[in-house]
Amino acid sequence: MPQQPLFPAQPAAPDAIYADPRLAACYDTFDGERDDLDHYRGTLAELAARSVIDVGCGTGSLVLRLAADGLAVTGVDPARASLDIARAKPGGDAVRWIHGTAADLPALGADAAVMTGNVAQVFVTDEAWAGTLRAIRAALRRGGALVFESRRPERRAWEDWQADTEDQVHEVPGLGRVVSRPTRFEVALPLVSFSDEFTFEDGTTLTSTSTLRWRDEAELRSTLTATGFAVEEIRDAPDRPGREFVVIARAV
Repeated sequence: MPQQPLFPAQPAAPDAIYADPRLAACYDTFDGERDDLDHYRGTLAELAARSVIDVGCGTGSLVLRLAADGLAVTGVDPARASLDIARAKPGGDAVRWIHGTAADLPALGADAAVMTGNVAQVFVTDEAWAGTLRAIRAALRRGGALVFESRRPERRAWEDWQADTEDQVHEVPGLGRVVSRPTRFEVALPLVSFSDEFTFEDGTTLTSTSTLRWRDEAELRSTLTATGFAVEEIRDAPDRPGREFVVIARAV
């Protein structure tokens, strides 16, 4: 097996699925109802957080729900196309939107920050991961919480992904029929890289490539400790028991 991934380990720009306007317009349909976000709302309520930063907020699926709950929320994402979609949704004017990365966050003194879905795994180098954690720490108040998920390496989720080779057909509002199909896949642990091709009704084909990094519990704990956090708890995701680390850490 190659020692380096087939695809670039540290992309210069967000993946096309988030950054290309046409693909970003499909993202909510591709991703479905996002019931996985419910436990974040519950966890933030448990933590009594009233101000929250959503790092890698994408098209705003979580941050808009939090705003509707009455929280003061900031959404930050490097993909402008995704942010444009998020801003245009009902309630978008209640959110502070920042086009950029965690490094672009001001010192907000926020109660909590979250990274949902694959966000924590897109930082594939040690430097990028540590820099992101330090930037989030600087945007939180002392004692503020960081809540994020990361897939458990021992569950080897990439094997299921690699075995799923069938085309998927989506009916996207305003765009019509979109067909997605996996085209390339490589495992070079701790990195997994994959490409998907998307074909639109007018015959246009676009490709998005992603690389994710798997970190075990010991690495998550050590990197958090080194960047100004104390791990309070590591839980299961209630809808995916045994598959995810759900980390709750405190800014110290």
